[in-house]
Amino acid sequence: MTKIGVLGAGTWGIALARMLAVNGRDVTVWSALPDELKTLRTTRRHPNLPGMELPESMHYTADMAELCAGKDLLLFAVPSVFVRSTAKKAAAHMPDGQLIVDVAKGMEEKTLMTMSEVIEDELAKAPGHGHCRVVALSGPTHAEEVARDLPTVIVAAAKDVTDAKTVQKIFTNPNFRVYTNTDRLGTELGGAIKNVIALSVGIAMGLGYGDNAKAALITRGNAELSRLGIAMGCRPETFAGLSGMGDLIVTCTSMHSRNLHAGMLIGRGAAAEEAKKEVGQVVEGINALPAARRLEKKYKVEMPIVDVVDAILSGKMAARDAVDALMGRNLKGE
Repeated sequence: MTKIGVLGAGTWGIALARMLAVNGRDVTVWSALPDELKTLRTTRRHPNLPGMELPESMHYTADMAELCAGKDLLLFAVPSVFVRSTAKKAAAHMPDGQLIVDVAKGMEEKTLMTMSEVIEDELAKAPGHGHCRVVALSGPTHAEEVARDLPTVIVAAAKDVTDAKTVQKIFTNPNFRVYTNTDRLGTELGGAIKNVIALSVGIAMGLGYGDNAKAALITRGNAELSRLGIAMGCRPETFAGLSGMGDLIVTCTSMHSRNLHAGMLIGRGAAAEEAKKEVGQVVEGINALPAARRLEKKYKVEMPIVDVVDAILSGKMAARDAVDALMGRNLKGE
């Protein structure tokens, strides 16, 4: 039986842990919060995933050494801001060549690393880790739907296609289809930048704009993402796929989207911190925004939607003025 350790007991980590357990995998969930684990163990419910019941076969631990021992695969499902600290804790307890899957979406502001790169960086600092096998699992996925076994399609991206295919086999079931990709950077870039674009769509909705504006922001947002990715050496077709346009569509249109919800609140006048508090869960677009701006400048690409979202969140521009700023730009070809 495949043994899997899940680091993180948020909605995405628990939805995937449940799915894997139902698939017949031996699943153990780790959290740094013992009370969180106690609730999961005793109620077999997650407070933010209504209607989902966790299998009795699932295990829970707050001991990192126990979590990492003898696992075929470790799944990193902590928020992006905690990926580095979690990888640092785990590195001492996992063997060299451990297969790791990361599902956190974001870019580290200080280093501009993707989450897979952050994990690799921490492993490289720890003794005995000369061989890293990190796969990014990303795409148009809401935990709320995966927890209910609704049809979902995702992509496993790795430098070594063999690792991507291994993850594909472990995760695929009749309701969860996994494709493979070797453009890991492009796949992760899409998962990070789409959250910023979703904030812009939410802001437009909060201002009362309609479907035309929503479609324009999604499409032109994907153009910005593609422009940046190509400048960074990624494959153009990645951004037309699941982790590019696919993830943009679901994050910019679904009311499950925390980034869309936060953007709507900001469009109605809330400050970024107020919006985060109201949403009550991690809003990854706000976390990814500083890195997106730095990448834009580093690679000298135009990302006007990212620019106006940054201006709004920093208080330099009123949300309603952002539309004039975007619509009044110099005319050009598509």
